[in-house]
Amino acid sequence: MIALRELVATDPSRFLAWGGFVLGTVFGFLVQRTQFCAMGSLADIVGFGDYRRWRAWLLASATAIIGTQLLHGYGVVDVAHSMYLSASINWAGNVLGGLLLGIGMVFAGGCPSRNLVRMGAGDLRAGVVLVVMGLFAYISGGGVLGPLRAALERTTAVALAEGKNQSMVTLLAAATAAPPLLLTWVVSGVVAGGLLIYCFAARDFRTSAMHVASGLGVGLCVVAGWALTGLAYDEFAAAPMLPGSLTYVRPTGDTLDYLQRFTASPIPGFGVATVLGAVLGAAVAAVTARRFRLIGFANTSDTLRNLAGAALMGTGGVTALGCTMGQAVTGLSTLALGSLLSAIAIVTGGVLGLRLLEYQISR
Repeated sequence: MIALRELVATDPSRFLAWGGFVLGTVFGFLVQRTQFCAMGSLADIVGFGDYRRWRAWLLASATAIIGTQLLHGYGVVDVAHSMYLSASINWAGNVLGGLLLGIGMVFAGGCPSRNLVRMGAGDLRAGVVLVVMGLFAYISGGGVLGPLRAALERTTAVALAEGKNQSMVTLLAAATAAPPLLLTWVVSGVVAGGLLIYCFAARDFRTSAMHVASGLGVGLCVVAGWALTGLAYDEFAAAPMLPGSLTYVRPTGDTLDYLQRFTASPIPGFGVATVLGAVLGAAVAAVTARRFRLIGFANTSDTLRNLAGAALMGTGGVTALGCTMGQAVTGLSTLALGSLLSAIAIVTGGVLGLRLLEYQISR
C-alpha cells in the first residue's frame, strides 16, 4: 500500500484524471446497461409497486458503506478529511436542498447521473438539462444565489464541539464514551447489514441478476473512487485535493468551466473526469446494445418542465452538498448524519415530485 501511495504521489493530478475517467466510464456503462436510476426506482414503486430498482439503490449504499469503512480502517483513505464530515451539521441545507433536488429530478426525467447517461445514449434533452443544472450549481455556489444559500447555512447550522465532526460514529462516541473503532463497526454493521437484509429478503430482487449486479457495481465504483482519491490525498500539499468519490451536480458545472478553460488547465480534476467518463461509458453501452437514439423535446411544456427540473437540481444539489449519488451513496458511505438527512429529503422530494407531475398531467 505504501508503494502504491508513493506511485500516485509522483503525479496525483494525472492519476486522479485518468483514474476518474476510467471509473466514470465503467459507471456510465453499468448504469446504461442495467438501467440503475434513483428517480426511476421511485417511479417504479409509485406506478407499479416494483421495488427492485429501489433495492438496487439501497444495495449500492450498503456496498459503499462496507467498502469505504474498510478502506478507512486500513488507512487507504481518511474520510474525516472529506467535505461530508464537517464540524457542523447544515441540517436546513441538507433537507431543503434534498427536497429541491428530489422534485427537480422528477421534472428533469432523472437525477444528475441518470441525465449524464441519457445524454451519452443520445438524449438531447438530457444535454440541455445538464447545461442548465451546471449553470445553476455555479449560481447557487458562488453566484447571485450564493449569499442566500450561505445565509441559510450560517443561521441554521449546528456547530459541533471542537475536534468533533458529524459522523454518526463520532456523535455516538461522544454520547456513550464507547471506543470509536468498535462503534465504527457496530454502526456500519447495523446500517449496511439492515440494508442488505431488506434488499435480499425480497425474492424478486435476489433472483434478478441485473438488479443485484447494478447495486453491487455502483457501490464498488464509489469504493474505488474513495480508494483513488484517498491515495492521492496529501495534507501537506499547497492545495490539497480532498478525498471523495462519485457526485455529479457541482462536477457538471466544473465540466462546463473546464471545457471553456481547457488551454489554461488541460488536466481535468477527478470530478470532471468522472463526468466525461460517464457520458462516454453510456455511449459505448448504448451503441453496442443498439439503443443509441437522438431524442428531443416533445413540446413547449416538456421543455419548460425539464428546464425547471434542471434549475431545481442545480440549486438543490449545491445546497444539499450532493445528489442521489453524492449524498445517498458516496456521502452515506462516510456515515455522515447530514448525508442521511439529504438522502431522506431527496426521496421525499422525489415522491412529492411524482405526485405533482401526476397532477399536472391529469389537469
